[in-house]
Amino acid sequence: MLEDDFGREVTGVRVSLTDRCNFDCVYCHNEGLGDTRGPMEPGDNEMSTDDVVRFLEVVEEFGVRKVKFTGGEPMLRQDLEEIIRRTPASMETSLTTNGTFLPGRAEALKAAGLSRVNVSQDALDPEAFAEITKSGAYDRVMEGVRAAVDAGLTPVKLNMVVFEHTAGYVEEMVEYVAENDGLQLQLIEYMPELTGKPEWNIDIGRVHDWLADIAHRVETREMHDRRRYFVTTDATPDGSEGGMVEIVDPVENEEFCANCHRVRVTHEGYLKGCLNRNDDLRPMGEMSRAEIRAAFRETVANRVPYYGEYLVKDDDGEWMVNEKYLGVDPDPIAADD
Repeated sequence: MLEDDFGREVTGVRVSLTDRCNFDCVYCHNEGLGDTRGPMEPGDNEMSTDDVVRFLEVVEEFGVRKVKFTGGEPMLRQDLEEIIRRTPASMETSLTTNGTFLPGRAEALKAAGLSRVNVSQDALDPEAFAEITKSGAYDRVMEGVRAAVDAGLTPVKLNMVVFEHTAGYVEEMVEYVAENDGLQLQLIEYMPELTGKPEWNIDIGRVHDWLADIAHRVETREMHDRRRYFVTTDATPDGSEGGMVEIVDPVENEEFCANCHRVRVTHEGYLKGCLNRNDDLRPMGEMSRAEIRAAFRETVANRVPYYGEYLVKDDDGEWMVNEKYLGVDPDPIAADD
């Protein structure tokens, strides 16, 4: 297993299969690359099925045991089931999706070897959902969540980005997962540095405090030092410990970055050591096994915690770029444009 200079072992990879999406969510940062989404038709720049599988087979050699497929909307890939079927058996596979294509495909994904899904679900109100996602697919998403639970892709994690547009729906969403078996909730801190709308930000600490008051149990995960809150209501099914609510709060969080164990892969086949950076992208060439190995080793060796190392605090307590990282190579994608 490879580890970086900060002792962080890389145990998982997050692979973007496309930048295409049938939604246009107002907070989308497309895996940190910005709003790069193009036409809905498949592009020649997307990694092929064989490219993705070859990459996974190589990183399996280095002890990687988890892969999450993302996008864009990964279910726009018609070869998704084949990719999952050919993923090394030692790897736990999961998927982040907007859920619109789960009806009719959830069972096939489970049969192919998918373990579970995360579904983006930012509100339980159709009008608010439409405003945030710029889509009218609310009913289809709710159907997709039920299809995933019925297919055994559990726990189905609902991803809710918490910002000005959604904060008023958090309580309802917590109650929803507390009252429905098979569901969990991830409340994801809004990242203004990636979306360019700082005025939409809210204090995620207030959400932590509220959950701590109502939860009957709180635990901390090793990964990213995340806290989990277990909540029940009068309508929680008998015998259930209630809904699990986890807060993903990376902004200005040194502990979060110090516990990061993932490398990301863009849909074009670039390795990305940190969500918040695009100056460290590494191409994998023609994606031969030797090129993948070399690029993966380099990416892991050069991983740097974003907060507390790449960004450090000055005498006034403001975050600034650490001068030792100012001489990094330019973004290879931008250089090729």
